[in-house]
Amino acid sequence: MTADLAAAATPFVRARVRGDLPADLRTRIEAAIGTTERPIRSRFDARQRANTASGEAAAVLRSEGYYEFNVQPGISDDAVAEPFVDVSIGPRFQVAEPRIEWVEPAPPDALQALGFSRLALEPGQPARAIDVVSAEARVLSAIQKEGYADAFIGPREIIVDHADRTLRPTYRISAGPIARLGGVRLETEGRTRGEWLASLTPWSSGILYAPETMADLEKRLVETGVYDQVSVALAASETAGVDGPRDVIVTLEDRRPQRLEAGASYASSEGLGADMRWSHFNRFGFADTSAIFARASTVDSRLGAEISLPHWRRFRQSLNGYAAVYNRETSAYDEAGLEVRADVERRRSDVSYVTVGAALEYSQTRERDPAYVSIRTREQVIASLLGAVAYDQTDDILDPRSGWRVDARAEPTAITGSATLSYVKATVQGSAYLPFGGDRHTILAGRAKVGSILGGTLSGVPASRRYYAGGGGSVRGYVYQGVGPYFPDDTPAGGLSLMEVSGEVRHDLTSQWGIVAFVDAGTVGTSQTPDFTDLSVGVGLGVRYNLGFGPIRFDLAVPVNPREDDPSYQIYVSIGQSF
Repeated sequence: MTADLAAAATPFVRARVRGDLPADLRTRIEAAIGTTERPIRSRFDARQRANTASGEAAAVLRSEGYYEFNVQPGISDDAVAEPFVDVSIGPRFQVAEPRIEWVEPAPPDALQALGFSRLALEPGQPARAIDVVSAEARVLSAIQKEGYADAFIGPREIIVDHADRTLRPTYRISAGPIARLGGVRLETEGRTRGEWLASLTPWSSGILYAPETMADLEKRLVETGVYDQVSVALAASETAGVDGPRDVIVTLEDRRPQRLEAGASYASSEGLGADMRWSHFNRFGFADTSAIFARASTVDSRLGAEISLPHWRRFRQSLNGYAAVYNRETSAYDEAGLEVRADVERRRSDVSYVTVGAALEYSQTRERDPAYVSIRTREQVIASLLGAVAYDQTDDILDPRSGWRVDARAEPTAITGSATLSYVKATVQGSAYLPFGGDRHTILAGRAKVGSILGGTLSGVPASRRYYAGGGGSVRGYVYQGVGPYFPDDTPAGGLSLMEVSGEVRHDLTSQWGIVAFVDAGTVGTSQTPDFTDLSVGVGLGVRYNLGFGPIRFDLAVPVNPREDDPSYQIYVSIGQSF
């Protein structure tokens, strides 16, 4: 019975291709004929398949320039008839005398010469249909880039001459009048401000029309993420007068103005976390996104608001604001406070970012005094600057399968209050992803992170600002903040330096389910230079379930070199890959 099921699942070739053919041409014809999972039920069924296959073979041959072919369908005399097509290709026709007929009024001679050069059809080359058709599109694109926005293609004439086995194409093209760009006209009602839209235009009034310029404006609007549909089109020539600039008409369809999002995570050492976010899109008419958010968890709870203004003051530059009250309760410290920050993110390209910002924070912290190992309470105001660069060459944010990413950041910080101190916290992190096999079902992923606090001391830097390691986004297998030095009472001390490395082998079992084997290692040092001698290592296995936009992960990890009081395993559940 198993053999019968396997046979039923095997696809059947619709018809066998016979004849002396070049290998690449045979492959194309066989691909066009295709396969089916339905077996032949009668000789009539076999003959129908052969007739259909002969039509597919003929279409391929004509597209490749064979116009004197002979294709004969047939079926075998076997008990179960087998359909086939006998193919004789004949000589291959060649291109001859390609021409362009310009619809009156004809454009300047220079434009005609440019158009003909873009045909890129050489007499004597194989008369492939795709070459003949794409030549027409190249000409149209070239003249539109010269400012002829209304250019269009008329019916082409193709003469196939069997006497000399040639194909003579004649293209009929109208260039129309030259066009210049004017202002932007918003023609749909919505929340977008007209003056903000006008500031996005990548041209000055009166310049020659260029398709890529209008496409650039459309891309800028799409990148904001607040519109369901964006359309950018040139106004009709009749509205501009003789040689006058023509307005660019923009139509926008706003996405739903609000969205509610919720999420959850779990780790055996960090407990359960729940997030909720209420977002509002284009509230102020600048394609802005604002949100109120809340998080409740064992370790970190907060309530706050944020706003992002895309294309702020210049293209691909965003202004981001954030404010929140928070309460953190960790093994190393307890902290409550208020944080306000703002930053400007500049996209240098589609994959690189530069960020500068500033933050001001007021907090009250209960922590261990490193000198006396006693509880102390610190009340402080922390001012910091941020400079960061990032480069992302991966193919997906939540589930990368190829490429690499790296980011580096420096945070000069000044503290006043219970103590006065200044220092710089610098961190560099990178990851890479390498797929194996043509099906890309196995991914080798790696991550490395290094950090150092320059100019600070362990007792001077607040516990909440030191480096810690251990947990779901760090060294799995250890409790949150469980990697690194401890005080005598088993309170994590944190450190002035950090080093982490991780490796994963990810394998897809099906389109939705996958498994992961991983190893993490890390160390936290009390000096400004990472100490590579005291590594904590964790290993484990995980399961991934693809939600469509990214995976939900379940990881089980064990510590390789645990301390005496460390748990024997840790469990982590969250959305997205670990890195």
